[in-house]
Amino acid sequence: MASRRDFIRGAGFAVAGTAVGRATLAALPEAASMDKPATQPPLHPASGRPYNPVVTLNGWTLPWRMNGGAKEFHLVAEPVVRELAPGMKAHLWGYNGQSPGPTIEVVEGERVRIFVTNRLPEHTTVHWHGQRLPNGMDGVGGLTQPQIAPGKTFVYEFVARRAGTFMYHPHADEMVQMAMGMMGLWITHPRDPGSMRVDRDFALLLGSYDIDPGSFTPKVTTMLDFNLFTFNSRVFPGIDPLVVRRGDRVRIRIGNLTMTNHPIHLHGHEFLVAGTDGGWIPPASRWPEVTVDVAVGQMRAIELEASEPGDWAFHCHKSHHTMNAMGHDVPTMIGVDHRGVAKQITSLIPDYMVMGERGMADMSEMEMPLPDNTLPMMTGHGPHGPLEMGGMFTVMKVRDDVKPGDYRDPGWYKAPPGTVAREWTADLAEAPRAAPRPDPDTGSKAIEMTVRKPEGHGGHH
Repeated sequence: MASRRDFIRGAGFAVAGTAVGRATLAALPEAASMDKPATQPPLHPASGRPYNPVVTLNGWTLPWRMNGGAKEFHLVAEPVVRELAPGMKAHLWGYNGQSPGPTIEVVEGERVRIFVTNRLPEHTTVHWHGQRLPNGMDGVGGLTQPQIAPGKTFVYEFVARRAGTFMYHPHADEMVQMAMGMMGLWITHPRDPGSMRVDRDFALLLGSYDIDPGSFTPKVTTMLDFNLFTFNSRVFPGIDPLVVRRGDRVRIRIGNLTMTNHPIHLHGHEFLVAGTDGGWIPPASRWPEVTVDVAVGQMRAIELEASEPGDWAFHCHKSHHTMNAMGHDVPTMIGVDHRGVAKQITSLIPDYMVMGERGMADMSEMEMPLPDNTLPMMTGHGPHGPLEMGGMFTVMKVRDDVKPGDYRDPGWYKAPPGTVAREWTADLAEAPRAAPRPDPDTGSKAIEMTVRKPEGHGGHH
């Protein structure tokens, strides 16, 4: 079992100082920072109450120290650079080097003390979304506490009163700070580590950004017309897979801090909706789904048995949310023959490419020059060709030979012979047709129908 110090050293953390006085700094726990975009291994507890840790997809868990019976964390609100996928970085605001910030994991009944240092250019607060706590710890600037000014450190302290999946985010200049990526996950585990146990426990936050091609900073005034939809501020193909062993009991926790709902769909398996914002659903009341709709500000936890081997898509079912950097004002050109105008354009712009007259799939196959710091709208390659995806899309990889605790990508699934859809090349026999039955009123065997002729000609009976 890795200790907290080993976890910090092995994962490549940096320990940051804070913009406070020496006496205050001496009393603060270390502020670990992460700059790696890959999924970090689960942080097994070396102190405090025992629990079964989660794995934050393309993220990490914040280390802590025990002090006088309280579990102490140190969050640093600061500007960060987040790689959304190889080839594109965003200038965001987050916590401890990343957006989303690190996952905070505690156990039901623990006293928790969180120091929050503000390194942003404006004031902030932290709201502990979904927690039962004293009113003065709720983190709403001006209502329940003064704002945390730049360079200042505040401390929050309360008891984690109920188990569940929660979030944290600012309640100060919220439109700007949320649009800039300030959010994180909070997991409160049950007192009994043997209850509700699963083999793999994943956690992710849904996010959205509006970043013009060639720029780095999100537009903070966008209401709905976002062009990048993310799992933990990563877009496909930069999102790691959910790697599980066949037969594993799997839990996936999903939080939504975007401006719209997201129907999250898993291929190849049905699952049970096991948890909501209000807590865990009693086993007898859980219901089966293959798609769970996660509304704005909501949390959902789903559970399943990974019984079917393969590479199973896991994605938002809003089709625009599985694309990258798309322009929403592009006209639909399906069926338009623009060969003539294309010839004239290429005489002026040699690199011009005709797109869209047969659909948009050509975009995933063309090697088009792109502006700096952006991604293709449809991208990624699988074992059978272009995947034509982006945004909120990844894969659950179910294998027989994955070892417990191993989350490394096993590569693409090798399907057994005869189990892959294939082209049919044999003759197509004419389908047998049943003799028409007599009309009960007229006795006629003729079937009356209307046939529409091509190009607007009239029909006949």
